[in-house]
Amino acid sequence: MTHEVLIRTQGKTQVLDITEEIAPIVQKQGGEGVCCVYVPHATAAIVINENADPNIGLDLLDALAALVPEGKWRHDRIDDNGAAHIKAAILGPGETIPYRDGRLLLGRWQSVMLVELDGPRERTVLVRAG
Repeated sequence: MTHEVLIRTQGKTQVLDITEEIAPIVQKQGGEGVCCVYVPHATAAIVINENADPNIGLDLLDALAALVPEGKWRHDRIDDNGAAHIKAAILGPGETIPYRDGRLLLGRWQSVMLVELDGPRERTVLVRAG
């Protein structure tokens, strides 16, 4: 069964730790398997990264801004978010995480993160454990 988790972002760009929203789904499933986390949006992404220092998220956003500057893309003529689409394509829409005994097998400092690139918005995150 695929679960929908709704996340309301607060900024134009933002990195949000969503592990606590995903973990109960995996725990309820129990056993061993893989958890697929996917965001069906063209200007958001899912990544796994460090959870101990919030500056990692800010550094990621700064690096993306340096790689993909705003305001120079053909798509900007439509809705002024061409850079957000390119950044999302670089990062990707999903991650797959193994789990055992109903627990995500993330590393000690890892969390699942939603990367907002064109907010603020309400984002749907699809989670399937099995």
